[in-house]
Amino acid sequence: MAISPTFLGFGVLVVLVALGRLVELRVAARHRRALLAQGAVEVGARHYPWMVALHSAFLIAAPLEVWLFDRPFLPGLAALGLALVLAATGLRWWVIRTLGERWTTRVLCLPGAPLITGGPFRFLRHPNYLAVIVEIAALPLVHSAYLTAGIFTVLNAVLLRHRVRVEEAGLARATESAER
Repeated sequence: MAISPTFLGFGVLVVLVALGRLVELRVAARHRRALLAQGAVEVGARHYPWMVALHSAFLIAAPLEVWLFDRPFLPGLAALGLALVLAATGLRWWVIRTLGERWTTRVLCLPGAPLITGGPFRFLRHPNYLAVIVEIAALPLVHSAYLTAGIFTVLNAVLLRHRVRVEEAGLARATESAER
């Protein structure tokens, strides 16, 4: 089977998304060190390796599905998927900018620190998770990898359900100490 130009383009897109995640991990590691030095407490660390595994597998599964099942390139669906991926990326970086040093990929709660209520947090409690949800659903659809989109959307929902509970509990404890 010959590799089509659309598959190559999709592969480049997935690599760019993966490189973006690597940049985010570097930023998150720097922020994590700074937060821990300020007395932040990590909660829910046990689920973090599952998140890393899910996101890594997702970035492998999407192009693999396109290649193995010879998924068609549908320009309209590709345009919609790409627009949603770009919007999700923009939202993610808006969150990172708004949270500043308090943004990490782990759940770190800084006792006594007030909740951030500016930027996208004016509209949503967890805007970064919306960005992740949209990206996982939309990126595979850029090249009709609907199985990856569906399976990883469901797996991500299960993981996010747990993570939001953990994060909410940690934030509640951290903000209680701010109110004292």
